Amino acid sequence: MFRRKAFTAVSAAAAAGAALITAVTLSGGVANAATTTFTPVADTYVDNSTTGTNYGTSAQLGVDNSPVKRLFLRFTVSGVSGTVTSAKLRVHTDDVAGAESPSGGTFRRMSNTTWSETGTTWNAQPSIDGATLGTLGSVARNAWYEVDVTSYVTGNGTYSIGVTSTATDGADFDARESGSATAPQLVVTTGTVSSPSPTVTTPPPSGDPVLVGAGDIADSGSGDTATAALLDNIPGTVFTLGDNVYTNGTASEFNSYYNPTWGRHKARTRPVAGNHDYNTSGATGYYGYFGSSAGDPTKGYYSYNVGTNWHVVVLNSNCSAIGGCNAGSAQERWLRSDLTTSGRPCTVAMWHHPRYTSGANHAPDTSVAPLVQALYDNNADLILTGHNHQYERFAPINPSNQLDTTRGIRHFVVGSGGAGHYSFGTILANSEVRNSDTYGVLKLTLHASSYTWQFVPQSGRTFTDSGTTNCH
Repeated sequence: MFRRKAFTAVSAAAAAGAALITAVTLSGGVANAATTTFTPVADTYVDNSTTGTNYGTSAQLGVDNSPVKRLFLRFTVSGVSGTVTSAKLRVHTDDVAGAESPSGGTFRRMSNTTWSETGTTWNAQPSIDGATLGTLGSVARNAWYEVDVTSYVTGNGTYSIGVTSTATDGADFDARESGSATAPQLVVTTGTVSSPSPTVTTPPPSGDPVLVGAGDIADSGSGDTATAALLDNIPGTVFTLGDNVYTNGTASEFNSYYNPTWGRHKARTRPVAGNHDYNTSGATGYYGYFGSSAGDPTKGYYSYNVGTNWHVVVLNSNCSAIGGCNAGSAQERWLRSDLTTSGRPCTVAMWHHPRYTSGANHAPDTSVAPLVQALYDNNADLILTGHNHQYERFAPINPSNQLDTTRGIRHFVVGSGGAGHYSFGTILANSEVRNSDTYGVLKLTLHASSYTWQFVPQSGRTFTDSGTTNCH
């Protein structure tokens, strides 16, 4: 079964309501910041086909529209101090056939905070009468899902949340009676931003857009939890650099591993496909999870603009899956046309397999050379890749890895998103900075005629890298 480590380390106090309290360090520097995880003090559901039955002791919570099932959760938040900066409701689908659904339900606040878990039936149920907090789409069995409830949970108090569904094939979630490992969770973060952390630069001036991200991200470990926490405090567009989830890019892996961490930034994410994403035929898990944000699923390459001067090109380096990356291929022709017509003076391109890397696990990839040549021919400024689980920065180079301070493209390998680290092998010419033991994200601040890069490390680590380069 898929179970994230981050959700199993809950103390025995969970059954009483309060679970795990841990200090957290936010990227901007915080004073007295803490995350507290609560489990419900009550949860149940009702079913209109059994109008007099109480399900308060059931280990399962149903939500459906045929028969109609409604789900109720109540949390008591206590012992937190300071401003609530984040509140996330996390629910786990049951590990049984039929728990999956095309709709996980609509989550709404409730005014009734005194309903009885053992006294609630269809004929005696509290009203779900408040504003909508969030909606879950398709859910798989045995997976975690998250709803942002920060607008509702503002401090100590009692909070009730009701869930309904319009799907005739409803979902089944684990109740608190299932045990602390899969019980619903309310994760409340409090803290006040104070002096900046020494590893993070001053936020950019207003109007300068930001791109932030990494590749090689989510598995059953905790690296992606650390990097997702960095994203929580960095505004802008999130990018991924492929191998978003391990090992096979299945829908279940996306829901179990990626969704509880980087998935909370899904609405602002523009992804890249990696080879592990294509371990599922057609990368259907990847395209199904990201939807239209990932572009045409038969291509996997697309572009968009950021700010007034920057053009972003997302390419697909899984060349065999899309008919090749060679000169004259559909993708290479599209790239040259896109660059010619973009009208933006600054360009950043990103894909998964690096043209140049000093990593020991994966050699430099020659199949993407025609894409690098097209970018160079059109004066692109930088290339971001992943694949090797480490960080490496190259000087501005031409397509043959020769130093070129006039038109050269700066290459980055940012495979530091969360998967286990790789070591370095032979160090290539023009490799300027390397690290293979720190998870982190690359933050790009896009100025009108230049860019500033900064590697932001996971909490507790000191490695960083930063600089500024003009556009061509």
